[in-house]
Amino acid sequence: VEKEGAFTGQVSAPMLLESGCRYAIVGHSERRHGLNESDELLNKKAKAALAAGLEVIFCIGELLAEREGNRTESVLERQLTAGLAGLPPEQLGKLVLAYEPVWAIGTGKVATNEQAQDAHAFVRRTVAK
Repeated sequence: VEKEGAFTGQVSAPMLLESGCRYAIVGHSERRHGLNESDELLNKKAKAALAAGLEVIFCIGELLAEREGNRTESVLERQLTAGLAGLPPEQLGKLVLAYEPVWAIGTGKVATNEQAQDAHAFVRRTVAK
């Protein structure tokens, strides 16, 4: 999130660019859930990466309890709304949205084509707003 400073163990956008990196993954489930990165922090990370000239792969997706609780759309809407807050429309072209159904990672459950297509259609409608 910060351009420079004493942040031992962290990697800044300028460091990534200097090493030849063009993309930054923001919001991956392991960061969201394993390290408790909030939607607001992920928004700051996306903005910092875009401002530095990186393209952002912004991950969104729901947990098994959220899917089973019929909350997929509300979770995706929250993640998109908070995660993309304040980004001008022209920056959205430098952003890839990756739907990552967390409930299908390492559980033996697989998202069907229909489930993925439904999530993608919802994401498109939400972003279009």
